[in-house]
Amino acid sequence: MIFIIFILFLIFQRLAELYVSSKNEKWLLRNGAVEYGKEHYPYMVAMHTLFIISIIAEYIWRDGTVVSYPLIVFFFILIVIKVIVISTLGHYWNTKIYKVPGTRPVATGIYKYIKHPNYIIVVCEIAIIPLAFGLYYTAIVFTILNALMLTVRIKKENEVLAM
Repeated sequence: MIFIIFILFLIFQRLAELYVSSKNEKWLLRNGAVEYGKEHYPYMVAMHTLFIISIIAEYIWRDGTVVSYPLIVFFFILIVIKVIVISTLGHYWNTKIYKVPGTRPVATGIYKYIKHPNYIIVVCEIAIIPLAFGLYYTAIVFTILNALMLTVRIKKENEVLAM
């Protein structure tokens, strides 16, 4: 039962992030933002969608009995940090890469100390979520896929931030 509640929460949380991203995208476009990295974005969406599908499939396949409550608590701590990241970026937070001409990167809050805190959170989530339920295949495969995706994503984002 904990798995069902958790996975429903995870899906709701991801949809809420997409909603915030969509609202921010409208603001960004109204303010002259230009989108970058369009070529890799569909792959990122596919990877994150397949991640959730893989969690469910492996859980069913393994006849899930493992639950690590400390990892679930850690996941919720990550959500709190993600809320801080999203709040710090405000309208600039998005799942896509946008740049409003003439603006400088946000350098307040956690961004004073860490350049890409959201990606650190995502790296942790990709490992912790499946491991909380003993889903080792999903944890390994998607950690590798996410590392490949972030290699492309962070390179592009750094180029845009340097403009």
